[in-house]
Amino acid sequence: MTTAALNGITIHYEEHGNPRGLPLLLTHAYAATLQMWRPQFEALPEYRVIAWDMRGHGGTDSPPAQPQYTEKLTVEDMAALLRHLRIERAVIGGLSLGGYISLEFQRAHPAMTRALILCNTGPGYRKDEARAEWNDFSIGYAKRFEERGLDGLGRGIEIDATKQYQRSAQGLAFAGRGILTQRDANVLEHLADIDVPTLIVLGADDARYKAGGEYMAAKIPRARKVVIEGAGHAVNLYQPAAFNAAVRDFLASLGG
Repeated sequence: MTTAALNGITIHYEEHGNPRGLPLLLTHAYAATLQMWRPQFEALPEYRVIAWDMRGHGGTDSPPAQPQYTEKLTVEDMAALLRHLRIERAVIGGLSLGGYISLEFQRAHPAMTRALILCNTGPGYRKDEARAEWNDFSIGYAKRFEERGLDGLGRGIEIDATKQYQRSAQGLAFAGRGILTQRDANVLEHLADIDVPTLIVLGADDARYKAGGEYMAAKIPRARKVVIEGAGHAVNLYQPAAFNAAVRDFLASLGG
């Protein structure tokens, strides 16, 4: 178990592939862990693949207070991890919440972002009503952990693949209230400013994120969209071969 004391917490992460290759930092979905990326670790041997657990998840610390869980702190965890690994610039990728946080990272640290890989995620909400509905869902998820402990974990291939690695129901509850909830439309309103190559991967069977993915593909100037058939939300787990092929093609297009 590889850890580093960074940004006020101990972060759990793994590295795979070629330590001299193009770095790729992968961020998992809410209530999952870095283990959801295991089908990618051996499939991308020429790249330096790094996956990590967000605060409140898996082997990373679960701080004891709600203010210690925010989008901004999560983004700075990512930046601190890259600096710890002496990586100046990386491809930043994630699924669901991990994809949204990747968008936040690019806004905060454009010089550290070589490219983006956004998997079954969305850019947030323009209307307050839609954002409030999402936040109600997020807070409801958090309440499940407070009421039921780790039995509050939902269903999903990414959850089933990683639930054995979760350690703190309270950490997941704090993350649901503080990281999964959204507060503004800043990410959505700045999609046109993203100036790096961007791969958008959609599972054909994940209806919830279809509109958001298509919107990002239309608004991000250098976006490439790939739709993978026979795949639900955790597209990298439903169809790992097709997902890995799409990612490999995209990374190869970036050059050295």
